[in-house]
Amino acid sequence: MAHDHSHDHAQGANRTRLIVAIAIIGAFLVAQLIGGLLSGSLALLADAGHMASDLLGLIVALVAAIVAARPATDRQTYGFRRFEVFGALVNGVILLGVSVTVAISAIGRLVSGAEGEAHEVQGGLMLVVAILGLAANVAAMLVLRSGAKDSINLRGAYLEVLGDTIGSALVIVAAIVILLTGWSAADPIASLAIAALIIPRALILLRDVAHVLSESAPADTDVAEIREHILRTRGVVAVHDVHVWQITSGQPVFTAHVEVEPEVFESGRTGELLDELGGCLTAHFDVEHSTFQLEPAGRAEQEQGSHR
Repeated sequence: MAHDHSHDHAQGANRTRLIVAIAIIGAFLVAQLIGGLLSGSLALLADAGHMASDLLGLIVALVAAIVAARPATDRQTYGFRRFEVFGALVNGVILLGVSVTVAISAIGRLVSGAEGEAHEVQGGLMLVVAILGLAANVAAMLVLRSGAKDSINLRGAYLEVLGDTIGSALVIVAAIVILLTGWSAADPIASLAIAALIIPRALILLRDVAHVLSESAPADTDVAEIREHILRTRGVVAVHDVHVWQITSGQPVFTAHVEVEPEVFESGRTGELLDELGGCLTAHFDVEHSTFQLEPAGRAEQEQGSHR
């Protein structure tokens, strides 16, 4: 109950963080879009496009967090927490889509510039708007940072804003170069740099989503070590059918078939052993949801299929 209460509290805090970040990003998006159109800066428009994807991603993350907070039902027996993973998946796809679009536009402008087509960029306006965008992104990033460590959904939103923060910094550099040298190619080059920085982060996020959806063991979980802990428990003689996966980030689930000595059943010590095994996983591996099937020694040889 205490763990569920702390998890609910964390989810409530994450929803608040998302609402604040949405307000910050939404307030500056229109100004950045208008500034990009007036200045003629592709990098600024790319940054505005990424900020728009930030806003969409934050809204997706908020909806996912709200749905994830719903209680379990007879149909959704684990609850709706996996919707956080789906929200992270959508954010990862948005990040990749925006990055590819920005890269294609930047390459097209560089090619046309090499062929003699001029693209006038107002460096002064570009600089002012980029600085405002950077301030908005830094504020939103600071709001989301603490929750990104424990929630894959919030991590996706955080990466969206982090990428845009880097993008705003690159736009500022490009604007300064244009003001000092008049070299307009700095604008599409900054756009390419933005795309190059965002894509790896999007791929890492999608990799983490794939690990959860494929029900892989959490990266920081040593299944062999868990098995050894179980085997060291008094009365346990063997363990098989060990499975560890995640409902969402930070919510691991564990199941195992545990063979025990006859004395455990004869003395009625099964409840005590189950408490000991569950307490071990909670204390040493931070696994709150564990299920053990106690079996007489030698049971694995009678069961069909392969066991690990």
